[in-house]
Amino acid sequence: MSKEKDMSNYDATTHSLDQLSIESRNKNLGADNSENFSSESKKPQKGVSMLEGKRSKSSMHVPSTGSGGTTHAQQYNANFSRGSTKNKSSSPTANKGKTIVIKLGTSSICDPVTHVPLFSILYAVVETIIKLKEQGHQVVLVSSGAVGIGLRRLNIPVKPKRLDHIQAVAAVGQGRLMALYDTMFSQIDQPIAQVLLTRKMGVIPIVNENDTVSLGEIRFGDNDTLSAITAGMIRADFLFLLTDVDFLYTNNPRNDPNAKPVYVVDDMGKLVGSVDASSAGSAVGTGGMATKLIAAELAMAAGVCTIITNSTKPRRILDIIDYFSDPAHLHDKNAPPEDVMCTRFIPCISRMRDKKWWIMHGMRCTGTLYVDFGAFIAVAKNKKSLFAAGISSISDDFESAQAVKLVYKHTDGSEYEIGRGLVNYSSHEINRIRGLHSKELEQVLGYVGPEEIIHRGNMVISITPQVIDSVSLSL
Repeated sequence: MSKEKDMSNYDATTHSLDQLSIESRNKNLGADNSENFSSESKKPQKGVSMLEGKRSKSSMHVPSTGSGGTTHAQQYNANFSRGSTKNKSSSPTANKGKTIVIKLGTSSICDPVTHVPLFSILYAVVETIIKLKEQGHQVVLVSSGAVGIGLRRLNIPVKPKRLDHIQAVAAVGQGRLMALYDTMFSQIDQPIAQVLLTRKMGVIPIVNENDTVSLGEIRFGDNDTLSAITAGMIRADFLFLLTDVDFLYTNNPRNDPNAKPVYVVDDMGKLVGSVDASSAGSAVGTGGMATKLIAAELAMAAGVCTIITNSTKPRRILDIIDYFSDPAHLHDKNAPPEDVMCTRFIPCISRMRDKKWWIMHGMRCTGTLYVDFGAFIAVAKNKKSLFAAGISSISDDFESAQAVKLVYKHTDGSEYEIGRGLVNYSSHEINRIRGLHSKELEQVLGYVGPEEIIHRGNMVISITPQVIDSVSLSL
């Protein structure tokens, strides 16, 4: 197997997602952040190709006219208001075009009992996206809902438990979901496209995790994670996670009347012990608040401001973008004004480089390398490459160029994940050479290969200095 095979996903995704980069923002990016992205054209371009799928036609009936022959879209357009302007940002950068990812959950698309599409919410979201586009912003919509729409079409009252049944329902619903969006957007003469069809044509990309063929991902609310990965890959300014509550709460507000809203998060570690996000998602969806916190953490590391807000108030997105485009407002740790109320996750000031962010968050780890204490200090503390001599054991099977976890196993049995990296050798080869000096590799393997098992340039360290010191002192 070629050593480049498992990096092809990164290369292909980067090649297509870079079409969404905005010129005004690229001018401000450092060389480190821009080296992996194309600069062929000065004109903003659009395109994503993260998932496979076909755009399907459907005969689903969508109410298209109101009284007097006026379309729903026209009614919304006539009544559409930007809301309060008293809190608009005065920053000179506030009106520059932003790249925005909006994730819409199943609970915002379908009624949880009847599975009927929630047209009032959907049309309001569509109108908001159109307004954002008119203001010069670029928008990607990550939409759940295929399973819910499929349940309605098949007249199944409850979401199946078996994975293959869920996949069958999603296969029915995905095409009809896209047809629903196409009907709504076409009333405003706005073309859309599913992921693979989005290329340089002024369309609004609609992204969805491929429930029809996914295995493990379908069980973990992966559209939340997908939205964060999408936001990171296109260097989005904002990620909006639209849900059925106004904020992240300390507990489920439906069950706990004392649950308090969380307005600002600048450190995910501070949420531990103070926020209970363990409640499941809707009866049809796969996520919940826990997956949104995972998505927010991924986006924060990519330098993306993440917002949790209510899907029934999508027009608030416009004011939120205006207000938090001012860096002073963005990094203010106080509760925001009432008309931009939301939960805001402040992005990391230092954005992780694209390749390393992809290794850490975009690639699936296929195995684990356990290292001894010497390698633990060299890799975690001194940021050195990992050599065969420092590997004590491995788990699972993997090929070269795939991502693996680096773990140190303490003498008391505790395990500490150091980080992740791309290996230069397969699991079979590493098993043969672990514990050996680099000079001995050629004799054992029969060919001359890299000295390092993982080069430091292909490694991301996630363990904190505090944990490193704690582990060192405990020996």
